[in-house]
Amino acid sequence: MKIAILGNGKMGRKVNDIASKKGHIITCKSDSNNTTDILDLSKADVAIDFSTPNTAFENICHALNTDIPVISGTTGWLDRKVEIEDICLKRNGAFLYSSNFSIGANLFFQLNKKLAELMNNQKYKCGIEEIHHTEKIDIPSGTALKLKEDIETRNCINTKITSQRIKNTTGIHKVNYTSINDEIEIKHTSKNRNGFAEGAIIAAEWIIGKKGIYSMKDVIYSI
Repeated sequence: MKIAILGNGKMGRKVNDIASKKGHIITCKSDSNNTTDILDLSKADVAIDFSTPNTAFENICHALNTDIPVISGTTGWLDRKVEIEDICLKRNGAFLYSSNFSIGANLFFQLNKKLAELMNNQKYKCGIEEIHHTEKIDIPSGTALKLKEDIETRNCINTKITSQRIKNTTGIHKVNYTSINDEIEIKHTSKNRNGFAEGAIIAAEWIIGKKGIYSMKDVIYSI
């Protein structure tokens, strides 16, 4: 598989390392000095975007307009996601977005949905806590926002998100239900960035040859 990496920060470099070890070829990489709009993506089978909230939209557009399927894990730009989906459909392309590519985190999403359904109409208050490293730009995290959305879609309950930024913390997410009698908590802890990068590469392998708009759930259910 030939991969274009859009964004050469910590996640982009991790994707580069793991993909290369798996025998994939990195055709090009973008960064602040080598922006995506000047890259020749024509030799790539797929683009993996881990850029920034300010550049993700243009990066994804460029890839889709070059008829390259895109895997994106950049958070903080989703107010324009509908526009990307429209472009993808008009180009008959392929686009997969996930706020978190870790296989474990995506299983956690499914557990969160099920718990929210079980807690519907129960007398519990719900809260989400997320902790990340101090360099993370978006607050709250995209993962926390998805957890909140999935809870409130299935359970008419106001869910508060608490965010912390602590050095050398890859990512911790907790969902907590509290009543006057007891407390229920589910938690996912990322030990390193490898799980995110490996999941993005699995998604990239999966999307080649497909058309449409997907999420990591589609990948999870097919492997």
